[in-house]
Amino acid sequence: MPQIWPDEYWNPKNETMPRERLRALQLGKLRDLCAWAEARSVFHRERFEKARFSADQLRTWDDIRRIPMMTREEWMASQAERPPYGTLPAANPEVAIRLHTTSGTTGKMPLRAMDSMRDWEWISECWAYGFHAMGVRSRDTVFIAFSYAQFIGFWGAHYANEKLGAMVIPSGSLPTEQRIKLVIENGATVLCATPTYVLRLAEVGRQMGIDVAGSRVERIILSGEPSGSVPAVRRQIESAWNARCGDTAGMTEIGTIFMFECRQQPGGAHILEDHFIEEVIDPETGRPCGYGEKGERVCTSFGRGILPLIRYRSCDIVEKRPHTDCPCGRTFDIYHGGIQTRVDDMHKIRGTNVYPRAVEAIVREHGEIDEFQLVLHTHEASGRDEVTVRCEMKKGQEAAWPALYPALQKELAESHENLRFNVELAAAGELPRFELKAKRLVDKRRKGS
Repeated sequence: MPQIWPDEYWNPKNETMPRERLRALQLGKLRDLCAWAEARSVFHRERFEKARFSADQLRTWDDIRRIPMMTREEWMASQAERPPYGTLPAANPEVAIRLHTTSGTTGKMPLRAMDSMRDWEWISECWAYGFHAMGVRSRDTVFIAFSYAQFIGFWGAHYANEKLGAMVIPSGSLPTEQRIKLVIENGATVLCATPTYVLRLAEVGRQMGIDVAGSRVERIILSGEPSGSVPAVRRQIESAWNARCGDTAGMTEIGTIFMFECRQQPGGAHILEDHFIEEVIDPETGRPCGYGEKGERVCTSFGRGILPLIRYRSCDIVEKRPHTDCPCGRTFDIYHGGIQTRVDDMHKIRGTNVYPRAVEAIVREHGEIDEFQLVLHTHEASGRDEVTVRCEMKKGQEAAWPALYPALQKELAESHENLRFNVELAAAGELPRFELKAKRLVDKRRKGS
């Protein structure tokens, strides 16, 4: 039998609410949100009028499909037409206390997201669900390996841990070596970072002669990359640190996390269904997907008052499973395998779909590999597209390459409809390292290829 702790839930009433009551709560919040957006947001009012939709039409759960879905491109277009914030804000920007940005669709203009004091209270509340679910308590010391800047990242995690009563150690723009020293010297019990950077910290720790596996770190909370739910990546992290991993996921558009793992870890993360409506649709037809079907997640967020996000197409590919898959007692449904990939992460090479997350899942099964890079390029002579995986070996593991190379090439081909992957050995230290979201894919293909 699973161990359900006396203080298992951050919000016991909501986390264990019967599904029919949870649906009624969501529908009521959705009706209020749409009425607020219709009255206060020019962006939504114009979209609703075009779709001939109004908030009073929301009488049953199926009526959600009357609401037009919104996209990042529409949001960015409104910012371009009416800078700097566009027509989405439902409150005067003067009430905002913080501005965060993320990369835009064109790369020329960032997407700007504002938050009020009330928004930040909600943001930290959502993060508190996740940290509490993984067992973080007031006795813990939480080290946040994150550069506090315009990327929203772990900002909410910082405030959530203060709300939990834990000691928080922010590390700002400190170099990796200094961060490792702070983790050890201050006896941090919880480490927060992207999966890539957690592995980087372990690598640099080894170079410094520091046994990070012998540190007091007991839990590692991951976010920022889909690989946080890739089993091979997690095994490497847990082995390197001798600590348990828990995955979360959020995005700048909503300001906080929308899913979190609990201590039972049933193979996925619970959705914060008292704060969000998370739909899964076929990305091509818009058809609703049932349990066990992969599709694009569409997010409606109830907490950020300035920027109402209603049926927002995220481009994340997920697979929803029922809450009964987890024995923890929560009635929140689960995203099996977390964020599995993205609609816009798919690259077609000679008729075969290639997803960076799928490549990483295979590469990380080989513990001898320290870092890798996925390169898409056009063969000069034939003009056909090629894919190359460049691998950098861990120090002392170089002798394993002759045997590893053909095995890796075979595994990659078998998982991609026998598409041939080129596999190359990179020199030590040649490949880039990352602190925030890793950018391992390099697309060098000729335009039009």
